[in-house]
Amino acid sequence: MAFYQFYREQKVNASIEQVWDFISSPRNLKEITPDYMGFDITSKMLREKMYPGMIISYKVSPLLGIKTDWVTEITHVKDFEFFVDEQRVGPYSMWHHQHHIEPIDGGVLMKDIVTYQPPMGFLGAIANSLFIESKLNEIFAYRWIAVEKRFGKFNEIPVQK
Repeated sequence: MAFYQFYREQKVNASIEQVWDFISSPRNLKEITPDYMGFDITSKMLREKMYPGMIISYKVSPLLGIKTDWVTEITHVKDFEFFVDEQRVGPYSMWHHQHHIEPIDGGVLMKDIVTYQPPMGFLGAIANSLFIESKLNEIFAYRWIAVEKRFGKFNEIPVQK
């Protein structure tokens, strides 16, 4: 049973409060998800801000336009620092996604750490090397662009010597 980790980081041209306000609202997920994935939140009673124990249900088409139910639980939240979502129902045998933010000079460093296990054992490992890993790269590349559209490009501040 192979499992994998996927890591991305992005510097964001915004305050920690602005970034937290954006990422801690489940309603903003659609904005950072490619349109072709047909992402729709199906939760009926969704609060504006996430909290530990929150269950969020979606319909999503990660592959070949086939609609899939995906249910995540927000398991940990530390305001202005991180939250964790874990798949409860969905396409993976295991999905654990950590979202971290921290202030840096000129903005915020946002980090995503996804630990996942594809379904179907050996076949899932093959599927990961053939298309799952590249699909995750594609989705997070889209997210990068969506975050830049929202907050603008990050400008490095030159270090004074």
